[in-house]
Amino acid sequence: MQCLSRFSAPLRVLLALAGCWAASAAGAQPPDLSGVWLPDVKDQRRQETQNIPPWKPKIKPQFQRMVDDEEAGRPFLVLDHCLPHGMPTWMLITHNAFELLVTPGRLTLLGEVDGNRMRRIYLDGRPHPEDPDLTLHGHSIGHWDGDTLIVDTVGIAPQVYIATSEAAGIPNNGDMHVVERIHLVQPNVMADELEITAPKVLAATWKTTRLFRRYPDRHYEIVEGECVQEFLVPGKDANGNDIFLPNPQNADGSVRARKN
Repeated sequence: MQCLSRFSAPLRVLLALAGCWAASAAGAQPPDLSGVWLPDVKDQRRQETQNIPPWKPKIKPQFQRMVDDEEAGRPFLVLDHCLPHGMPTWMLITHNAFELLVTPGRLTLLGEVDGNRMRRIYLDGRPHPEDPDLTLHGHSIGHWDGDTLIVDTVGIAPQVYIATSEAAGIPNNGDMHVVERIHLVQPNVMADELEITAPKVLAATWKTTRLFRRYPDRHYEIVEGECVQEFLVPGKDANGNDIFLPNPQNADGSVRARKN
């Protein structure tokens, strides 16, 4: 390089190396997040008791009642009517695998439970809509900050729960905002650091982390699943055909298992 000729030989070497490093850094590729990821359920269970959301005072009794009912065998139907978990509940309490697809300008998460488990994270530079249609998963846009994917999600329907288990959670009631920092802590261990702001039900932003593991040598694949509403149980019709029968709900929406 002629522009380096006026410097001493050792300095020219250092400058050349610095230029190579800068070019390498500029062209560095983000980490590969593609593949099938399984939630670390043990860590989920730990956080259920050690990192409780900062509920507002009027919300705490509602949440504690749900925890008590679950322990007493009267679980509340947080995930009812086969609705998608929504955001952030899918990332918080999923017990099933999901596949992460990397395509130009977008990451897509495909869940195993049923066809409603799909989430899109746009990486093409688009902003959030000025007046987004409210959906269960909301509108997610992201960008890379080094090796960390920053994801911003708005437009989440007020009916979506903030849940710590499948029987304990509170609807966000509107204006929820979720920021995620997704990165690899090991080559096949992904951490999702969530900051959840829900001014209608949380007294402060709730910060929590979920871990997911990838097992490339085991060749896991997500499988097709169908949602069966929790208040339905297998039974027979008058002709002896296999059908689902209602499992009556209590007045508060909880259910008890019914044996046939």
